Amino acid sequence: MDGRNDSAVEYFILLGFSDHPRLERVLFVVILVAYLLTLMGNSTIILVSRLDPHLQTPMYFFLTHLSFLDLCFTTSSIPQLLYNLHGRDKTISYTGCAIQLFLFLGLGGVECLLLAVMAYDRFVAVCKPLHYMVIMNPRLCMGLVSVAWGLGVANSMHMSPVTLHLPRCGHYRINHYLCELPALIRIACVNTAAVEGTEFVMAVIIVLIPLILILISYGYIVKAVLQIRSGSGLQKVFNTCGSHLTVVSLFYGNIIYMYMQPGNSSSKDQGKFLTLFYNIVTPLLNPLIYTLRNKEVKGALRRQLLRDRDGGKGGG
Repeated sequence: MDGRNDSAVEYFILLGFSDHPRLERVLFVVILVAYLLTLMGNSTIILVSRLDPHLQTPMYFFLTHLSFLDLCFTTSSIPQLLYNLHGRDKTISYTGCAIQLFLFLGLGGVECLLLAVMAYDRFVAVCKPLHYMVIMNPRLCMGLVSVAWGLGVANSMHMSPVTLHLPRCGHYRINHYLCELPALIRIACVNTAAVEGTEFVMAVIIVLIPLILILISYGYIVKAVLQIRSGSGLQKVFNTCGSHLTVVSLFYGNIIYMYMQPGNSSSKDQGKFLTLFYNIVTPLLNPLIYTLRNKEVKGALRRQLLRDRDGGKGGG
């Protein structure tokens, strides 16, 4: 096997959770339900934000992009995971693995940057409310989203080929449920210090710098909140910022642990469950967090449901 040319490898085996057969059956049901709810929840956010005229604001423009990202992010790996959990076939084609790595890495990077953009939006809304619509004009909003997509995709275009071209000496068994960067680095048969160093630098740019910008934005927001004496004003700030801060905490907590350390230093099983958390749990919770904590979204949902009901009665 060691003498086999890497270019001849047409597939990889995703070991996933195959050493726990009973857990696989439970995970299949749980993940399938969570995935369907994720699709439904994020699709609802997109539709409501687009259809309701009250939500045609920069905040919901960014929220729509976040929901679209979450849909793509989960779909890049969860269907393959469900297929592998359902039967004995644990394989993924080399092309499928390359696409999965590119999408997972790229979309994850875009989400990190988009959360920083959303924090800036909240900073302007709280600290410069009178100039909010002037500053957060459509051109700037589109520009910020384009930068987030551009940097995220550029990071993936750089790191994916470097990782895939690492010599593997015939190793094709990936101890993970998806073709993720650290898992692919682990099966290389050469010194990967240079690749891990590059990964760390890119993680600083894509993950740590946006997080610092988020913390700076919320530092200014906290300063502004301390100057607000009105109870209704404080409630409005908490409603608009609380949801975003909760999402940031969920997403960044896991992704920093996964990518801001050397590829071989974390427990492999722990890495799988952490990846599963920010791959399926976070996108599942995002719509709930934004709808349960946000009166505007709940109001928009109510208006759409009433409109559909009235339309149904009119048609009857």
